[in-house]
Amino acid sequence: MDVSRQQAASADDAAQVPAAEKGPRARTRRLMLETATRLMQAGMTPSVSEVAEAAEVSRATAYRYFPSQAALVQAVVDEGLGPILTWKSVSDDAERRVADLFATAMPRIEAFEATFKAALKLSLDQWARRQAGTLGSEPAFTRGHRVDLLKDAIGPLKGRLKPRQFKRLAQALSLMFGVEVVTVLKDIWGLDSAEMVSVAQWAAGALVRAAMAESEEKSAGMSATPEATIG
Repeated sequence: MDVSRQQAASADDAAQVPAAEKGPRARTRRLMLETATRLMQAGMTPSVSEVAEAAEVSRATAYRYFPSQAALVQAVVDEGLGPILTWKSVSDDAERRVADLFATAMPRIEAFEATFKAALKLSLDQWARRQAGTLGSEPAFTRGHRVDLLKDAIGPLKGRLKPRQFKRLAQALSLMFGVEVVTVLKDIWGLDSAEMVSVAQWAAGALVRAAMAESEEKSAGMSATPEATIG
C-alpha cells in the first residue's frame, strides 16, 4: 500500500477524535503518530528519536509521550487496527461471526500492511536480541489483539465446545488471521486482495465447522453406551 492511501486512512481516523482530545498535547501526540505511521508505511521501524527528528519535536518531548520504541510502535499498531479493535457482532452463529470479523479486519490489515510488517520486524528483532542476551531492560513489544478478537468471534460456541476445544479453535484460527496471512497469500501465492480475503475466510469457516463436527461426534459417542449384559 502506498503512503497516500495510508495518509487518507489516518485523516479519516483523526476526524473521529473528539474535540476534547484536540488540545496542544493531543496535537503533538497526533503529529508523532502520523509521522511514525508514515515512516513505518515506508518500511522503517523507527526509534522514538527518529520520529522526533522527522516530526521536528524535541527528543525530551517525544519521550514524554512514548517512553520506548515498543510503546511508540504499539500506539501506531493500535491506530492502524482502528475499527478492528472495536469490532462486535450480534449474531449467535459462530461461523457467521468469524466471517464478519475477517471481512472487517483483513482489508484493514492489508491497508496498513507495511505498518504491521514493521511491527512484526520489531517483535522478531527483540526475540533475537533476547535469545542472544542483548535486549537488556528494553520494554518488550507485545502482540495479542487477535486472541481476544477470535475468542469473541467464536463466543457462541462456549456452551458447545469444551474449554480445551474452544481454546484450540481460537489458536487454529489465529494462524489464518493477521499480517502473516497477508504475507503468505499475497507475497508467496500472488493473490489479489479479494482472493486473499476469500481464502482466509474459507479456511476459517472450515476450522469452525470441523471443531463443531468433532464436538458433536464425541457427544454422540458418549451418549451411545452399550447395553448391559448379564452373564
